[in-house]
Amino acid sequence: MLLQREGIFTLIFLEKGQDNMSELPSNLMEQTQCYHCGGPCEEEHLRFDQRDFCCHGCQTVYDILKENDLGDYYNLEQNPGINLKPQDFEDQYAFLDHDEIQEKLLDFTDGKMSRVRLLLPAIHCSSCIWLLENLYKLKGGIRQSRVNFGKKQLMVEFSNEALSLRQLVETLVSIGYEPHISLEENDQQKKSSPDRTLFLKIGVAAFCFGNIMLLSFPEYFGFDGGWDDEYRRFFSWLNVFLSLPIIGFCSTDYFKSAYQGLKHRHINIDVPIAIGIVTLFVRSVLEVGFDWGSGYFDSLGGLLFFLLTGKWFQSKSYESLSFDRDYKSYFPLAINRKEDEQMKPVPVANLQVGDQIMVRNHEIIPADSVLTSVEANIDYSFVTGESEPVRKVQGEKIFAGGRQVGASIELVVKKPVSQSYLTQLWNQGKAMEDDAQDRRSMINQISKYFTVVVLLIAFASAGYWTLVDPSKILNAFTAVLIVACPCALTLATPFTLSAVLSVFGRQHFYLKNTASVENLASIDTLIFDKTGTITYSAKGKVEYKGKAISKDELSVLANMVQHSTHPLSRKLAEYMGEETTLALAQYQEFAGKGQSSVFEGKTYLLGSAKFTEADYVGATLSGASKVYVKIDGEFRGYFILHNQYRKGLKSLIDALKGHFSMALISGDNDSEAEQLREYFPKEVPLMFNQTPDQKRAFVEQKQQDGASVAMLGDGLNDAVALQQADFGIAVTDDIGAFTPACDAILDAEKLPMLQRLIRFSHTAKKIIIASFVISFAYNIIGLSFAVAGMLTPVLGAILMPVSSISVVAFATLSVQVLARRYRL
Repeated sequence: MLLQREGIFTLIFLEKGQDNMSELPSNLMEQTQCYHCGGPCEEEHLRFDQRDFCCHGCQTVYDILKENDLGDYYNLEQNPGINLKPQDFEDQYAFLDHDEIQEKLLDFTDGKMSRVRLLLPAIHCSSCIWLLENLYKLKGGIRQSRVNFGKKQLMVEFSNEALSLRQLVETLVSIGYEPHISLEENDQQKKSSPDRTLFLKIGVAAFCFGNIMLLSFPEYFGFDGGWDDEYRRFFSWLNVFLSLPIIGFCSTDYFKSAYQGLKHRHINIDVPIAIGIVTLFVRSVLEVGFDWGSGYFDSLGGLLFFLLTGKWFQSKSYESLSFDRDYKSYFPLAINRKEDEQMKPVPVANLQVGDQIMVRNHEIIPADSVLTSVEANIDYSFVTGESEPVRKVQGEKIFAGGRQVGASIELVVKKPVSQSYLTQLWNQGKAMEDDAQDRRSMINQISKYFTVVVLLIAFASAGYWTLVDPSKILNAFTAVLIVACPCALTLATPFTLSAVLSVFGRQHFYLKNTASVENLASIDTLIFDKTGTITYSAKGKVEYKGKAISKDELSVLANMVQHSTHPLSRKLAEYMGEETTLALAQYQEFAGKGQSSVFEGKTYLLGSAKFTEADYVGATLSGASKVYVKIDGEFRGYFILHNQYRKGLKSLIDALKGHFSMALISGDNDSEAEQLREYFPKEVPLMFNQTPDQKRAFVEQKQQDGASVAMLGDGLNDAVALQQADFGIAVTDDIGAFTPACDAILDAEKLPMLQRLIRFSHTAKKIIIASFVISFAYNIIGLSFAVAGMLTPVLGAILMPVSSISVVAFATLSVQVLARRYRL
């Protein structure tokens, strides 16, 4: 049987558990809530497993969850599900079996694993998040699933051998989460329209508030005996009617939020606000009805006007931060695009559909493309976790996020570059996601306990004034509920850290997220790579020593270095200046060692002395690196690459040495050890001839010794060390390779500012603490006056958003002012 509710279909099997189900008398239907969805058992009332259900759909979903050991779904929230009604759909989702439709919907597929993002409008509580992130327990073939609660999106990775896209969607529908599938949404991202309802509510609240105050002027000025009592009563009843739109329209969001929280046994921040609104309205109506006074309708209007205005300000602030974050996520990733028959580096954001691009060994493919080269080996490990390269042939589609392994390949861009998708790859680490979830959970817990304390204070103050001066009960009770709010506390951290990201972004220092700022502030050890990190990637003199190399052989070597993104290869490519493209066979690049290829039957080796098995290494030259050449088993000679250290390196090391432990670790030989000692103090270890795994092991050893390590590398041979470090910084030039393994990307020209950037992350923590102090001060002062009965509700309504706005303004302005002090 099929179930439907408001366009949501689900497939159920009524035979299962039928013996435990029984119909109950109709006179009990309205007295019982459904265990699954919380709705009243009106048309049906079913008993199953000693629980009540309003329909077969809710009962079946409960049975499915119980059978798959997912009963914790009901422990997180009370009645978390949605009501499901029966309806037959047959082949409703058969269209998802078509390859063309799948191609539009899937973010990635390699034939073995696929990834898709689905919009699930039914997501509404923490139980939904928990269940959807545990789908792998419910359906075999699902590898992982992640929920974006704000966008109501679900990202699912699933095995194509065990599960199809259609089966995945039907599984979601069967538990009440029907995806909203729109091919148009996959073609372009739509900007969210402004919240017109909020503007309308602010306008209505302002109109009612202004007119209530106007009609209350005689009361304000004490004209009790100077005007007819009938007019006074008439104006008081006009105020009652003017307050009805405030209660029935402007306040609805607070009532709904408070109701949903209480329904799920959760006290949110809107509960005390809703209580204050209801208390103000009921007390005011009673005063007018029994002619006790004119009521507090002006306070009610002011409360809603200022609350909604503060809500609008906060929403605009978050929109601004979101836009700023998207902009700052534009890290310096470039790609070679064909222009006038030549390959020129351009920012990936400038790529257009139809552009022909070249991707070199270990470079990330920035957009969905079609391969025009004969073949490619694509490493999708950043997407799938599988490190085994996938062989692709000419004409096949290659998804963004793959990394070419081997000789350079050419492709034609078929989809616009999705910077957000590359950011998603960059920020995909589960540890970081869990950390962010823990932080959100902590803030929610603080808000919950804060609200309980505020309610206790409100009732205690009301009890006190009941005994001392009953006329102050209402003012004290409502003012306490309104003025004390944890919003300012919860806003302090995200706004401060987001402002810090903005400052860092101006200096071309791009961090994954706000949590990375706190991680950076905890660093006590810095480990530097050498080539491409503290040396310029493309500067420096190059010379050759050894036996003669023919023009044809030099052309092969030039083509080899063009395939690589390593700094030494880029120097050699510029030195050789060869623009022809040769079809190299068996091209390979070995991280930290060298390159090999075959052309016209000859084997070419280019790399370190150990890699090429050179029989001599030549004279030791300070400040130089060597790349050895071996052709068809014969050692020919070596290129000497004189390194040029980055400007400001000496002053940077001097600024860091008193505050951090340091080390330098390089894959090159020790020919530059003497010159490096001019930059690094003698207590700093200098390590050479280190493989990528040895670099990672060194970082791990430091961590085991209790150090909090930041690794700085060029993101190529250092990827595993960057990932191992507590904070990995990829130092890149204009065409540096994108490195999902790192936590931050730093423009190489800004390396001398590293010490100031780290110091500024420490300052961010101090700003957060200061914001907390300001927020607590607001609450303590406001509560003191409220409990004393000296704070009117309307003033409390003003102070509540003002406290949040002032904390946000303090955090943002403090960051900007101190950034200037640090010359950032």
